[in-house]
Amino acid sequence: MYKELKKIIDESENIVFFGGAGVSTESGVPDFRSENGLWNAKTRFNLTPEEIVSHSFFMKRTDDFYEYYMQNLIFTGIDPNITHYALAKLEDMGKLKAIVTQNIDGLHQAAGSKEVYEIHGTISRAFCMDCKKEYTLEYTLEKEHWKPDSYTPICGECGGILKPDVVLYEEALNDVLTLKSVKAISEADTLIIGGTSLVVYPAASYIQFFNGKNLILINKQETAFDSQATMVIHDSLGKVFGSVVDGLDEYIAEKKKGK
Repeated sequence: MYKELKKIIDESENIVFFGGAGVSTESGVPDFRSENGLWNAKTRFNLTPEEIVSHSFFMKRTDDFYEYYMQNLIFTGIDPNITHYALAKLEDMGKLKAIVTQNIDGLHQAAGSKEVYEIHGTISRAFCMDCKKEYTLEYTLEKEHWKPDSYTPICGECGGILKPDVVLYEEALNDVLTLKSVKAISEADTLIIGGTSLVVYPAASYIQFFNGKNLILINKQETAFDSQATMVIHDSLGKVFGSVVDGLDEYIAEKKKGK
């Protein structure tokens, strides 16, 4: 099956990758929807994680939101894995035209990918809710920028509260990124879906716009879309991409040397 996937990749000229949490779990980023995932964890607030990571909770209980956010959704000291680098290499080769990701960790860019549509936002930026000034993740993690006795970062210009540039529950996806994602998927000859259960909407609905030849699904568990795929592989993404993209060891070594 890996040989068949490698042949598809070799013959494709416009690949789009649509990925979820499973892409980053091999880097040590916790997943969300598995039996032991973050969304099934209990919280001290006696609320579900979905309720805490919502727009209304952020607005009403900002300090409590940031306590949970800083402790559970900020990932530092984590490096890209084989899958991230394989996709970056395919982009360098001119094969991969875009990555549509549900992840917020920025690991695709860290591996060198350029055309990345982060449809659920990113932890790498935050904006002042008052003056709209943009801040880096590094700024928001420095305790001297937090409100007293809280994890809540505030603006160095006007003192307003910062909001992370992630899409919270109850918030709409970015229209520009949605259009870019749908356009890329609709123009692709091969769509590779990896590390996602395809249960989060509206993101999962994007695949209905695929009109190409090869729909590849790579996920450890079955999904509701398996029957629609050209090829289904229930295995780890790292194992799959490590087998179908040549020269990865040298590519990764060169990337790390260039940092």
